[in-house]
Amino acid sequence: MRIIVTGASGFLGRLLVGRLLQMRAFAGVPITRLVLVDRVAGPGLPSAGDPLVDVVHGDLTDRLDDVFAEPVDVVFRLAAAVSAECEADFDLGMGANLDTTRALLEAARAQSLAGGPVPRMLFASSLAVYGSTPELPLPPVVSEATVPLPQSSYGTQKLVCEHLLVDFTRRGFVDGRVARLMTVVVRPGRPNAAASGFLSAIIREPLAQLPATCPVDPGTQVALASPRRTIEGILRVAEAERGTGPGRLEGRLPVNLPALTVGVAEMLATLRQVAGSAATDLVTFTTDPAIAAVVGSWPAVIDNRRAAALGLEPDPSFLSVVQDYVADHPDAVTVHGSRGEC
Repeated sequence: MRIIVTGASGFLGRLLVGRLLQMRAFAGVPITRLVLVDRVAGPGLPSAGDPLVDVVHGDLTDRLDDVFAEPVDVVFRLAAAVSAECEADFDLGMGANLDTTRALLEAARAQSLAGGPVPRMLFASSLAVYGSTPELPLPPVVSEATVPLPQSSYGTQKLVCEHLLVDFTRRGFVDGRVARLMTVVVRPGRPNAAASGFLSAIIREPLAQLPATCPVDPGTQVALASPRRTIEGILRVAEAERGTGPGRLEGRLPVNLPALTVGVAEMLATLRQVAGSAATDLVTFTTDPAIAAVVGSWPAVIDNRRAAALGLEPDPSFLSVVQDYVADHPDAVTVHGSRGEC
């Protein structure tokens, strides 16, 4: 089985690649090649020396002939320009998110029409496909049946890609699956340009004795998932067999990955529980209307039943999310007492 991972040098890409290499199989079938595609080379990608791995650097649209030089069985479409980037640079978002995804779908279609395998394709979408307007406000609880009405270019691009994947699946060109990701917290390393990036920063930076700024009201509620639960969800949706019944993927609807609903104030209370007031004192509130508008348009409470049918559950608490981060990234945690309390 030959598997392609786009965005392999990114945070989630690295975690997914690491998990696939641990498993050495996908849906019970041994992996023969794992092709890691990214626009730029990530620093010290540990999987690059594995005998199963091929690395392809460069713009995906320029490297599709290389990617599809041999039959492709599975594609994980993770690479994307993130939300704030897309608001700042419309052309960047359209090119990286929409045009490149369509080019990938067309390459998969060409393989299928030429008699090759029909690739199974997992598209990592986002809860940013949802949004609220005065004429069509979001319901208190959002499900896959809720009408998506994105309030950002990023969300719009993700939604268009979802529809393309569903239609390519209907036509039999690919076996497409859509996993709508919640905001992933806590992300390690440097901040990225996502509008939701502060949700990791207000935990990550204080745990490293660094200041952080929160651009939204402390009463803001959000839907979160830990990196561990996110990777588990991506793999489960990708591996699930189609059909009805527990553990099977029914129909072509997207799957909203499980969400933990938490308020910003609760997040900071958990930080205080883990690391004390010295850590929470490093967080200041300075409202950014643009970020607050984007984040405020996203749903905070998600109906998890479709994900639960696949055996997926949300993180049990935000404390467990922080504990996971401390356990997985001990070198990034320098606040006295945080390790012992976690």
